[in-house]
Amino acid sequence: MAEYAAPLKDMQFVLKHVVGLGQVNSLPGWEEITDDVVDAVLEEAAKFAGEVLSPLNGPGDKVGARWKDGAVETPPGFKDAYWQFVNGGWGNVIAPPEYGGQGLPGILATAIEEMWGSANLAFKLCPMLTLGAVESLNHNAGEAMKKRFLPNMVSGKWTGTMNLTEPQAGSDLSLVRTRAVPQADGTYLVTGEKIFITYGDQDFTENIVHLVLARIDGAPEGVKGISLLVVPKVLVNEDGSLGARNGVKCVSLEHKMGIHASPTAVMAYENATGHLVGEANRGLEYMFVMMNAARLGVGLEGVSISERAYQRALDWSRERLQGRPLGVANAAKTAPIIQHPDVRRMLLTMKATAQATRALAYQVSALLDRAKAHPDESERRRSQALVDLLIPVVKGWSTEAGIQAASLGIQVHGGMGFIEETGAAQHLRDARISTIYEGTTGIQANDLVGRKVGREGGSTAKLLIHDMRKTLAALQANDPELRAIGQRLAAAIDAFERATDWIVANHATDPGAVAAGSVTYLMLAGWTIGGWMMARSALAATAQLEAGDGDPAFLRAKRLTARFFADHLMPQASSLAETVMAGASSVLAADESVF
Repeated sequence: MAEYAAPLKDMQFVLKHVVGLGQVNSLPGWEEITDDVVDAVLEEAAKFAGEVLSPLNGPGDKVGARWKDGAVETPPGFKDAYWQFVNGGWGNVIAPPEYGGQGLPGILATAIEEMWGSANLAFKLCPMLTLGAVESLNHNAGEAMKKRFLPNMVSGKWTGTMNLTEPQAGSDLSLVRTRAVPQADGTYLVTGEKIFITYGDQDFTENIVHLVLARIDGAPEGVKGISLLVVPKVLVNEDGSLGARNGVKCVSLEHKMGIHASPTAVMAYENATGHLVGEANRGLEYMFVMMNAARLGVGLEGVSISERAYQRALDWSRERLQGRPLGVANAAKTAPIIQHPDVRRMLLTMKATAQATRALAYQVSALLDRAKAHPDESERRRSQALVDLLIPVVKGWSTEAGIQAASLGIQVHGGMGFIEETGAAQHLRDARISTIYEGTTGIQANDLVGRKVGREGGSTAKLLIHDMRKTLAALQANDPELRAIGQRLAAAIDAFERATDWIVANHATDPGAVAAGSVTYLMLAGWTIGGWMMARSALAATAQLEAGDGDPAFLRAKRLTARFFADHLMPQASSLAETVMAGASSVLAADESVF
């Protein structure tokens, strides 16, 4: 069974020729992030992913994380891999330099993080959440708190978590009951229970910094009364040294469908000492800094799983001999299944899905970098508006598409895909949580049609549509492949625009109808914008071929994959738009008697 091999050619192609690395490394402070630097960093990350993390993935799934004698044991090899990861500088790539981070652009970190997810998704979750906690504290905490906690979190000496939900609350954070009682010394005593806490405990590090949502006594009801507190596993003195064990512990681990090596903890807080982040009752606002970073990271998991499932299915299809393929000249009576047309269709679907979701994730990361660092304020605002619009699409569409790709991977394996020893089933089990993490697809869709489209009258969506239409002119060149892609893309953009206009028109007057079609609209956005990214990829590949640059075989494959996406995946845009606009009545008419 082959280990994961990072798709470096495609990563480098997207970064340099589709998204435009030059739009990022021309920003202040990142001038030294040249093509050569990017290539060197990605190559080293690929080695770590393939040689260290990937071999632990299958065994980690089988052994799983275990709760024993009140503490968590991670699978063999994970702790050693974590410290190799930390000592290699991989955990602080985009962390703030003033606290020991490297401060590299997010677009590069996104490509690196994709590798961690493909090689070992359960491992990747720990540093992902730590980085999110670092970002939240760096944006919202006071200087004293930053100095106390951030250096050791940035270095990887400590990890971080996000403690939101509780048994009675689920995704409705207005129901949070965890209490925070003010103390004379300015600290708080935190009491309550949190569930589904990824890496709530582990045996990697001496301390874990929990970011906890709680209600300070006397706070308003609902989300307006939620505060954010730092509650470390081990108390931290003002000079950063460790003190006594705090009143927080993992009381059990969840038994999950997948990501078995990642400990998902039930956490109990009993008069645990906590420190208020920022101002009281603004906890949800502060936590959203971490949640948005996590949503991009979880969306990237869809890319990672699509790629890994594709690689495994491709290897199997080249080795598995079965049947004589139809339409293949001089085919043997028993040929590798990759020669069968339907197997090729499934493999191309997986490959196209991985490439389209990758390009979108990298595009959003580049926009994030521009929103943070561009010297022109209007460009920062424009980039941030597009990020806000696209984050729910990256999170929702990419993860839903990743599940489909993982399922196809099992189908390519046939009956052996249902058998654990091939490894194909693990990808589907691991992927299934990604559409639930950090807000379900329905929550992402409600955010998209409500806050991101409806409330602003579709202004940012129309800006995006305008940008997509500008690509159509280049696709009218005297090239049959490009023209065919352009025709499909134009039809998809038209469908997306019709559905967007309908949402804008009905958002205020018929919110139930808009909500009924919200997930469908999100998927429509994903397949349309993903098609746009693939069209841009085809244009870039064509330009390189005409200039005699790059690897001709790779570039021809890129064009063909983009054409496949246009022919097989983009046409669903029209039907999705019709469902958005006309499908609400049957949903809203279905009262409880229907079920």
